[in-house]
Amino acid sequence: MKIYADNAATTKMSKAAIEAMLPYLETYYGNPSSLYEEGQKAREAVEKARADMAECIGAEPGEIVFTSGGSESDNQAILSAAAIGKKTGKMHIISDTIEHHAVLHTLKKLEKEGFRVTYLPVNENGIVRTEELESAIREDTCLVTIMYANNEIGTVQPVKEIGEICKKHKILFHTDAVQAVGHIPVDVKADHIDLLSASAHKFHGPKGVGFLYARKGIRLSTLIEGGAQERGKRAGTENVPGIVAAAAALKESCGQMSETGERLKLLRDMLIEGLSEIPHSALNGDPEKRLPSNVSFCFEGIEGESLLLLLDDKGVMASSGSACTSGSLDPSHVLLAIGRVHDVAHGSLRLTLGDDATEDEIRYMTVAVKDVVNYLRGFSPVWRDLVNGKTKFIL
Repeated sequence: MKIYADNAATTKMSKAAIEAMLPYLETYYGNPSSLYEEGQKAREAVEKARADMAECIGAEPGEIVFTSGGSESDNQAILSAAAIGKKTGKMHIISDTIEHHAVLHTLKKLEKEGFRVTYLPVNENGIVRTEELESAIREDTCLVTIMYANNEIGTVQPVKEIGEICKKHKILFHTDAVQAVGHIPVDVKADHIDLLSASAHKFHGPKGVGFLYARKGIRLSTLIEGGAQERGKRAGTENVPGIVAAAAALKESCGQMSETGERLKLLRDMLIEGLSEIPHSALNGDPEKRLPSNVSFCFEGIEGESLLLLLDDKGVMASSGSACTSGSLDPSHVLLAIGRVHDVAHGSLRLTLGDDATEDEIRYMTVAVKDVVNYLRGFSPVWRDLVNGKTKFIL
């Protein structure tokens, strides 16, 4: 059996997305800035896609800017908010310790330019404490950037409460919603979100396409100069096939979200229950406030890379965390932030289910993980020392 269980890294393009993009590869391939018919057909498609995607998150079409994906959107949102704050002498930003590196690295860049950043700790389940957030706000705070749902452990943040706090204090609120959009309900107006990042390949669209929501009235800084596309905020000829496919994928995902989400929660919890039977293991993230498809575990006494390779031999494609740091030898900053020690964090596994996941696949993965963990522990000197009492178990 072959099972793809790394959907947090990227998803398979949906048939709806592929079918939607084909006409704009073969027939209406004109430049959307051109005046002739093929160009104007392409322009119409881009604007329809903009309207469809805006509707899915409760926004207005004019508040959507197409980008190359989540990382670009994060960069543009944070740098824009920082530029707005700097004009009025407000150079303090609030974030947290489990953000995606697209956010963290951008904040580090701003720190080198004189900004001060407060990185809030999270609780043992990876959730920001809203009272600590409000206490961290200063007179010179210009931005709060907290992700909607974590890409590694699946924890969903109290976004609406955070948005209400930011609105009360008149501070811009950005959320990296790359893992949330298309999977759980997102309403930028109801949640008081000012800036939001999304990426199509996380909801069955193509790679290399995403969008930034920016509430009307927020002046975005331009990252890419050269043309008047995207109202002058993102130069370069639009990726029409990708944009059209992304909109089709998001519309389909949002239309099926309730039914798919409930089914995946049952399968997710079935997998969590099965893996919890492994001695000295621990679920990462909140057991309730988590994405419907995310299962993240740590297993004491093993090394995560070996676990992934042996699971691949059994046909299970998984990850230890973020695909963006898969080449790193350091343990996940997210796992360290929720209190996992280095040795335990190294033995992590993330399984993220696809929309078409089945009970048979869940049962197969449960057995496969159990077998591989037992096998690896069988010749692990670390595990031997734990069993013999030379070192103490942590989990």
